[in-house]
Amino acid sequence: MDFSSFLTSLGTSFIIFVVLMLLFAWLSTREGNAVVYYPNRMLKGLEPWEGGSRTRNPLAWIREALSSTEQDVINMSGIDTAVYFVFLSTVLGILVLFGIVLLPVLLPVAATGDGIKKNTKSTTSNGTFNDLDKLSMANIEEQSPRLWAFLIAIYWVSVVTFFLSWKAYEHVSALRANALMSPEVKPEQFAVLVRDLPNVNPGQTRKEQVDSYFKSIYPETFYRSMVVTNNKEVDKIWGELEGYKKKLTRAEAIYAESSGSEGTKPTHKTGFLGLCGKKVDSIDYYNEKIKELTQKLEAEQKVTLREKQLGSALVFFNNRVTAALAAQSLHAQMVDRWTATEAPEPRQLIWSNLSIKFFERIIRQYIIYFVVFLTIVFYMIPIGFISALTTLKNLRKLLPFLKPIVDMDAIKTVLEAYLPQLALIIFLALLPKFLLFLSKTEGIPSGSHVIRAASGKYFYFTVLNVFIGVTIGGTLFSSLKTIEKNPNSVVSLLAKSLPGNATFFLTFVALKFFVGYGLELSRIVPLIIYHLKRKYLCKTEAELKEAWFPGDISYATRVPSDMLIITIVLCYSVIAPVIIPFGVLYFALGWLILRNQALKVYVPAYESYGRMWPHMQTRIIGALLLYQVTMLGYFGVMKFYYTPILIPLPLLSLLFFYVCRKKFYKAFCHTALEVVSQELKETPQMDQIFKSFIPPSLISEKGEDEQFEDALSEVSRTGSYV
Repeated sequence: MDFSSFLTSLGTSFIIFVVLMLLFAWLSTREGNAVVYYPNRMLKGLEPWEGGSRTRNPLAWIREALSSTEQDVINMSGIDTAVYFVFLSTVLGILVLFGIVLLPVLLPVAATGDGIKKNTKSTTSNGTFNDLDKLSMANIEEQSPRLWAFLIAIYWVSVVTFFLSWKAYEHVSALRANALMSPEVKPEQFAVLVRDLPNVNPGQTRKEQVDSYFKSIYPETFYRSMVVTNNKEVDKIWGELEGYKKKLTRAEAIYAESSGSEGTKPTHKTGFLGLCGKKVDSIDYYNEKIKELTQKLEAEQKVTLREKQLGSALVFFNNRVTAALAAQSLHAQMVDRWTATEAPEPRQLIWSNLSIKFFERIIRQYIIYFVVFLTIVFYMIPIGFISALTTLKNLRKLLPFLKPIVDMDAIKTVLEAYLPQLALIIFLALLPKFLLFLSKTEGIPSGSHVIRAASGKYFYFTVLNVFIGVTIGGTLFSSLKTIEKNPNSVVSLLAKSLPGNATFFLTFVALKFFVGYGLELSRIVPLIIYHLKRKYLCKTEAELKEAWFPGDISYATRVPSDMLIITIVLCYSVIAPVIIPFGVLYFALGWLILRNQALKVYVPAYESYGRMWPHMQTRIIGALLLYQVTMLGYFGVMKFYYTPILIPLPLLSLLFFYVCRKKFYKAFCHTALEVVSQELKETPQMDQIFKSFIPPSLISEKGEDEQFEDALSEVSRTGSYV
C-alpha cells in the first residue's frame, strides 16, 4: 500500500464518520425516531431527551456520556455493561501509557536508523511506503545497539498491562460483590440447579426423590423443588398458540382500521403460505384455532408434568446463604450424581440442556472443541487466500487481464485502501451464529454462559486466522519458491512479515473505529428497517415494539472484536509504534459512543454480575503472551545478542495469570457466603420466586393455580413445604 492509498483510506473513513455523526445529531431529534435512538430510556419510563427538550446542542450526547457515572450505567444497563466499560477504560489506559513512553522514545530511534537503505526488502509496504517504514523497526539494522530501546519498551508494555489489569480485576470483584449483596430479592439467589439425578426407586416419583433427598440434608431451609420436564411438544403447541394470538390481534387491528363493524372483515386462505386452500374469515378462524390449541395445551401440560420428567431439577431454599452453600457443595460420593450449581436467572435457562448427563456433557465439549479446531483450520485457508489475493501485486500475477483496470490511479488507490479490510470484515461476519450454535450444543445451561463460550471461540478464531493468518498469508503466498528451496527459511520469513503488514492493520483498525462506530452511533440500518416495517408491516403495538426493540449489546461478537484490536495493537506497539494512537482512538471512541448506547439504546438480555470479566482478563493476558513470544522471535531474527533477556516475560505472564486466577476467579464461579449473608430489605415471597422459574409454556392461563401447582409438584403443595 502506498502513501496515497493509506491517506485515502484514513481520510474517507474519517469523512464517513463525520457524516454519520451529523446524521445522528439530526435524526435523533426527530419525534418519530425516538424509539430507535432512546428505547432503553423509554422502556424505563424516562423522557427520551434529558430535560425533555429537543432544541438542544447536537453534540449534547457527548457531554451526557462523559458526565455519566458508573452507577448511571448500572441503573440503566446493569452490572455486565458496567464491567464492559471497566474493560474499555482499562485497555484505553494501557494504550495511553504505552503511547506516552513509546512514541517519544521509539519514533526518533527508528527514524534515525539506516535499516531501509541497507535492506529494502524488509520495508513495511514493499519498498513504496518509506515514510512509515522509517518510523518502525524495519528501519533498524540487525544487531544494532538501537534495539536496546525496543527491548526495554517490551518490558514497559508488559508491566503496564500487569498493573492495570490487576487494578481492574479488584474493581470488578468489588462491583460484583456489591451487586450480589444487594438487599433486593433476586430469585436466582434462592435456587440451585441440580443435574445428574440417579435412577428413581420403584414406587417413587422424581418429585418425591428430590424432595426427600434435600429435606434430609437441609431440613430447616429446604423450600420445594421443580423437576425439569421434556417441554418439546408443549413448547411447540404454546408457540403455535402465541402465533395465532398475534395474528388475531393483527386481524382485529386491520378490521378496526376499516371503520369497525361497517368495515370489511379480513380474510385469508388456509393453504400453504395463504396462497391456496379455503378462504375463511380471519378473526373467526383465529378464535377457533386459539380455543382448540388452548384445550390441547392444557392437556399436554398435564401429560408433560406427570409423564415427561427428566433427570434434573431446580431446588429452592428459603435462605440465600443455604442456596449459595448448596451450589458449592459436593452432595454425592460420585461426581456424576446430584451435581449442584448456582441457578441462572429464569430468563437465561436453556431448558433443553438441563437434562444432559455429566459424561455426555464432557464428550460434547470435546467434540465441539474439535469442530472449532477444524473450523479455524479450514477458515485459515480462505482467509490466507483473501489476504494474498487482495493485494494488487498478487492480483496482477493471478489475473493478468485485470492489469489495465487495477493500474488506473483512481481505482488502484481505492482498491488498496479498502479491498483487503472490507473482504476480511465481511468474511468474519458470517461466523458468530455458527459459534453460538456450537456453544449451545455443548450442553451449557444458561444463555450468558453460551455467550461467554462463543466469545472465547470467536477470540481464538480471530487471533489465529485474522492476526496470524493475514500476517503470514501474503508472505507465504509470495515466497513459496523460496520456502521450497530452503524450508528452514520459514521462521525468518514469518518474523520479517510482521513489519510488512503494519499498514494493513493500521487501515483495518481505522476502518473499524471510524466506519464501525459511525454506523453504531447513527443506527442508520435499524432506523431504515423500523420505518419500513412501521409503514408496510406493523399493525399492532406489539409488532411496533418488536420492530424497534434494540436487543442487547452483543458481547459474543463485540468483545472478541475488541480483543482482536488489543492483540493487533499490542503486537505492533513496539514494531510500529504509530499504531498506538489508532488503538487509543478505537477504544476512546468505543467508550464514548457505547456509553451513549448503553444509557439510551441497548436493553440487557441477562445479568450475570460480571461473569464475563475473568474471560476478558484472560484474553488480555493471552494477547500479551502472544506479543511477548512474537517479539522474542522477532528479536531473534534481528540477531540481537541480548534477546534471551526477554525469556522471563512469557513466564511472568503465566505466573501473573496463575496468581489472578487463584486470588479472584473462585468468587466469579461461586457466590461468596459473606456476600449473601447480608440482610434483605423485605421477606422473600417464595411462592413468587418459585413461579418465576416456571417455563412460559407450562404456565396455566386458568385461575385454578392451586390445581396447576399440584400437577407441577406431583404431590400436594404442602408436601414440599418445611
